[in-house]
Amino acid sequence: MAGSTLGTIFRISTWGESHGTAIGVVIDGCPAGLTLNESDIQPFLNRRKPGQSIYSTPRSEDDTVEILSGVFDGRTTGTPISMIVYNKSQQSKDYSEIASYYRPGHADYTFDSKYGFRDYRGGGRSSARETIARVAAGAVAIKILNQLGISFLTYTKSIGHISIDYSKFNEKEIYNNKLYMPDADAAKEAGDYIVQMTKEHDSVGGCVEAIIKGVPAGIGDTVFEKLDANLAKAIMSIGAVKCVEIGDGKEVSRMTGSLDNDEFCLDDQKNITKKTNHAGGILGGMSDGTDIILRASFKATPSILKQQTTVNKDNEEIEISIKGRHDPIVVPRAVVVVEAMSAITILDALLLNMTATMDGISRFYKK
Repeated sequence: MAGSTLGTIFRISTWGESHGTAIGVVIDGCPAGLTLNESDIQPFLNRRKPGQSIYSTPRSEDDTVEILSGVFDGRTTGTPISMIVYNKSQQSKDYSEIASYYRPGHADYTFDSKYGFRDYRGGGRSSARETIARVAAGAVAIKILNQLGISFLTYTKSIGHISIDYSKFNEKEIYNNKLYMPDADAAKEAGDYIVQMTKEHDSVGGCVEAIIKGVPAGIGDTVFEKLDANLAKAIMSIGAVKCVEIGDGKEVSRMTGSLDNDEFCLDDQKNITKKTNHAGGILGGMSDGTDIILRASFKATPSILKQQTTVNKDNEEIEISIKGRHDPIVVPRAVVVVEAMSAITILDALLLNMTATMDGISRFYKK
């Protein structure tokens, strides 16, 4: 299977299946000398692990990470960093029934169409559990970016029809509720809505928003390696994401040029900035020095108890009710995944940008 590697310099390769022995990632291109141990990675994995609330699957996993290579005496060596998380709570028997039919909204049919064979236990590589590897790699990228003054504020913007009220935005509230919403009232309403949909044997979708601060101007390339295009690719690769927006996103289609354009001005230190940020911090595929704002829209979890119709391998139309342990909503656990994929993309773009000018190369190599 191709397609499990991302990046050019800071390059990650993920491996493993939902019900296999383990999930893992290999990072190539991490600079030597970064202080790193498992305690830097684990808090990020804890944000996405299952079984933490009524809004996630009851599958209970510690998701404890082990660093297998690339670190010596607490610092990265510049060689590939390999990390592993063992699966300990698989119940593969829950999925034996689905081997004979195609679940609506899942990759079952497309896997069979491509390979003629699939790991039906929890979806195999198409399972959301694969994102463990992304988050582990993203934690490393975020640590590097934080040292460069780049920070992330990522949260749930909306769940179903319930959206946060920006006039009530409270950054500290994000970690006060299990939905990671910066609006306590919206979190309460959304929580009640999820519970109601669960009682009706249904599931819910939603939107994750990220604000990335401190990215210098000029990161990214024009045409085929635009920063926004690569961010969209990375985030769109997360299972269940069906739409990625930068800045005002789809709302720009309703705006005039005079309203959409961000006029340049000087700040108090005479640095170039913008009066507004409709572009979301990216112009012509390159960062403009203002906050990068992006959103990822997630579809509702396709595994539901509500009766549905599908087709089996004998080309018969059948009715099903999917069993097993599933999230009624993926959005809260996906917040950190969006953050991780954004960080991996931005770090790779920063490293590539070091060779953009002769001045940059000279500063690095000339004594």
